[in-house]
Amino acid sequence: MVNLITEFPEIEIRQDEPLSFYTYTHTGGPADWLAFPKTVDDVKKLVDFARENDLPLTVLGNASNLIVRDGGIEGLTMILTRMNQITVDGDEVTAQAGASYILTTIAARDNNLTGLEFAAGIPGSVGGAIFMNAGAYGGETKNVVSKVTVLMPDGTIKELSNEELDFGYRHSSIQINHGVVLDATFSLKPGDYDEIKAQMDDLNARRAEKQPLELPSCGSVFKRPEGYFAGKLIHDAGLQGYTSGGAQVSTKHAGFIVNIDHGTAHDYVNVIHHVQKVVKEKFGVDLETEVRIIGRD
Repeated sequence: MVNLITEFPEIEIRQDEPLSFYTYTHTGGPADWLAFPKTVDDVKKLVDFARENDLPLTVLGNASNLIVRDGGIEGLTMILTRMNQITVDGDEVTAQAGASYILTTIAARDNNLTGLEFAAGIPGSVGGAIFMNAGAYGGETKNVVSKVTVLMPDGTIKELSNEELDFGYRHSSIQINHGVVLDATFSLKPGDYDEIKAQMDDLNARRAEKQPLELPSCGSVFKRPEGYFAGKLIHDAGLQGYTSGGAQVSTKHAGFIVNIDHGTAHDYVNVIHHVQKVVKEKFGVDLETEVRIIGRD
C-alpha cells in the first residue's frame, strides 16, 4: 500500500484525518489521505499521482456548502485553502482557488473596485465559488469572472473563458470536466470606497439578521425551485425546528439546517430527506439540494 506521506515529504499530508475538523457543519468521517498543497506544482504532482495510481481524488475548498458522509472519503482528498494569494492589477482581481471569497471582496473594496459586493458574506473559497457559480442578493459569480486557470484531469493546464465555464444556476463546466480550479480573475469597475463598503456592510448585516450564523451549518441547503423559494416552502410546511439527532431545520431561517448537538452527516441527510418528502406531499414541489453530499456512508 502506497504511503503518500513518504511519497511527498514536501507536502503536508495526513492519514485518516477526520473531515469534521474542516467542514462548516462540523460533521464528516476521515479522509484516507488529506493533503494541503501550497503551490500549483504541489497540486499537479498530487493529481498526476492519483491518476497514475487509480486513486480516487476529491478536491475541497472551505467546505462550507458541503456534507461529508460519516464514512469519510476514499483515496486522496486535497484542501486548497493554503493556496490563497490575491493580487490586484488595474481593474482585475486574481485570486487562487483556496483564497477566501470574502477576503477577495475586501481586496476589491480596498482597491476601490466594484462588482463583488454581493459576495461579501459568502463563506466559501474562490474555487468553490467558480465550481458552484456562487451567488447572493441578486449577484452571481458568473457576472464578474473573466477567466479561470484549471488543471484538467489529464494533467494539462488550461485557461477557460467565462463562456467556456458554461455558468448556470449553481453550475459550471468544472462540475462536468472534473478539472481543478487553480485561480480565477475577476474583471471589475472603478468605484467609490465608501459606497462599496456601505453596500457590503448592509448585505452582511442583513445576512446576520436573517441567517443562523451562530451555529454550524452548510449554508443554503436547497436550490431555489422555479417559481418558489425553498425557505418559504419549508416554513409553510411547518418544518422549522424539525430535528433528527443533532441536526435541525433552523428556527431562524428555514432554508438552513444547523448542528445543534453533535449532529452527524447521517442526521443531516435524514433531515434533508424528511424536508423533501413533506414539501413534495404538501406542495408537489421537488426540492433539489444545493449542498454537495459526498463520501462513504
